[in-house]
Amino acid sequence: MVTGSGPPTTVFAPGLAGSIAETRPLGSGVHGTRVFFHFRGHGPSAVPPSPLSYAALAAGLLGIADHVGATRAVGVSLGAGALTHLITDAPHRFSKVVFFLPSVLDQPRGDAARARLAEMAALVDARDVQGLAAILVAEQPAGVRGRPEVRVWAEDRARTLAGTAISSALREISAQVAIADVGALAAVSAPALVIAQHGDDVHPVQIAERLAGALGNARLRVFDADGALWTHRRELRALVAGFLND
Repeated sequence: MVTGSGPPTTVFAPGLAGSIAETRPLGSGVHGTRVFFHFRGHGPSAVPPSPLSYAALAAGLLGIADHVGATRAVGVSLGAGALTHLITDAPHRFSKVVFFLPSVLDQPRGDAARARLAEMAALVDARDVQGLAAILVAEQPAGVRGRPEVRVWAEDRARTLAGTAISSALREISAQVAIADVGALAAVSAPALVIAQHGDDVHPVQIAERLAGALGNARLRVFDADGALWTHRRELRALVAGFLND
């Protein structure tokens, strides 16, 4: 999906089991052309012939960026991992980069995170909408889990995911790391914005802190435990747009 027009062009990489609809809010107010896509095996896109990997995700992101002439990139969760992998191989590819809720760098996810992804995969295969919705609600910041709009979102997303091939991606990516050596990020000189939120076990603040510290020219913004998208969406949009438009 392409919105806006003219230069510069920014590509937006979604999260694991994420969709264009969930990524688009981050492009609100961003100048130029905005390009949104699904990774292979996500949404309506075809299932990849080989197991999912961060190298494959990065290659897909680079292919789209080259095709549309993108000079800036925004990565969300899994997309942030793909972007991290890409810039270790091509540190000068983008003029600006944004990482929203990075979940993994050079160390594997913990046992609890891997167990959660395995459980999600089993529920997807079982077409258990209510079970999936419960996990999706539990992943949100504690302060917003009881909100009606959070539960409606979780149920809608669970219905979209149930019975799809996303279960394979959930299993394949759970034990992987985005990059082998965080030290390689020191070669990236492009301005970077790293965004995290307190109280998010799926996207620990420590990962964002390490990423921002490893990059050569990064700023870190950590939202409070009520969540960036649920209670600070306007501020989040202004933050991303202000960084990219500056």
